[in-house]
Amino acid sequence: MSDYRLSKESVLQALSTVEEPDLKRDLVSLDMVKDITLGIGSVKFTVVLTTPACPLKEVIRKRCEDAIHAHIGADIQISINMVSDVTSTRSNTPTLPGVKNIIAVSSGKGGVGKSTVTANLAIALHKSGAKVGIIDADIYGPSMPTMFGAEDIQPRVFQVDGVTRMEPIRQFGIKMLSMGLLVAPGQAIIWRGTMAGRALQQFFSDADWGELDYLLIDLPPGTGDIHLTLVQTVPVTGAIIVTTPQKVALADATKGLAMFRQPQINVPVLGVIENMSYFTPAELPDHKYYIFGKGGGQQLADQFDVPLLGQIPLVQSIREAGDEGRPAISMGEPVATEAFQDAAEALAQQVAIRNASQDQTKRVVVA
Repeated sequence: MSDYRLSKESVLQALSTVEEPDLKRDLVSLDMVKDITLGIGSVKFTVVLTTPACPLKEVIRKRCEDAIHAHIGADIQISINMVSDVTSTRSNTPTLPGVKNIIAVSSGKGGVGKSTVTANLAIALHKSGAKVGIIDADIYGPSMPTMFGAEDIQPRVFQVDGVTRMEPIRQFGIKMLSMGLLVAPGQAIIWRGTMAGRALQQFFSDADWGELDYLLIDLPPGTGDIHLTLVQTVPVTGAIIVTTPQKVALADATKGLAMFRQPQINVPVLGVIENMSYFTPAELPDHKYYIFGKGGGQQLADQFDVPLLGQIPLVQSIREAGDEGRPAISMGEPVATEAFQDAAEALAQQVAIRNASQDQTKRVVVA
């Protein structure tokens, strides 16, 4: 190899042959290559990924190394620093200005484990290095305080220029607000839909969320007032649908997914997560029993041409962890951890693709 061939220009030219697997464009035109430093027969540079949860991180690293060896020299020493900057289509937004992506988690039907999925996805994203928050939008039946062991914690209330603000609590690295943090345990909330909607709006407008990569909105079952309040209040990056494989759950999940695709709402559906996909007993970790049927989540994803983001097994430790106020992935339970990590990586991947290929979601305006 001749040293004169090693230059910043030649490095960029080599890396312009490396395609980002999801976005289908080269790293250089996407401005993902930074801080090129040359040495004698060596090069260092940074690749800025679209999310810290990128499942193809090592694929991209290997392609960069292969490109430089192929186009410049086989004996060049290469050091690649992989960092991330989560993408967003939200800009100049007065509500939640520091939040890059707002993700609605919906089910259509109660009892499918949507809140459990939301809690564990949030922690999986946080463990990857992302800044994550949760709004528990189930005003009448909030469950996040129990799942995060936060029943006795209340948000701090403070004044800024005479305006009352709330500071979300932080558990396991996740910022969170829930009506369950504002009322006594066991107290019933008997409100009309308009009051519940105003409570959700306050979680957006009166709380200091700071900088977040992902804010997950744990929606109540159905397709009612809270869902409409959400899409009227903020532009939602995308929605994910949680279902179980059984027919009765799929029927309601179909309605929930179709709601986001109505022309007047038009929120991108990022994918489907199938919960309770199969039962795996702790003493037989390689066995799968399809108690609630098989393939329902894939069927729903295929019907609407969206990805199946993950299949979460039914294991006793997930239920026990939620009851103990410690989401399963925070305890390192291996079966649950792998399933939720895979689903979180797939979700982050779809958010990046959505942000690169679609315009910002429009807030729904009711005439």
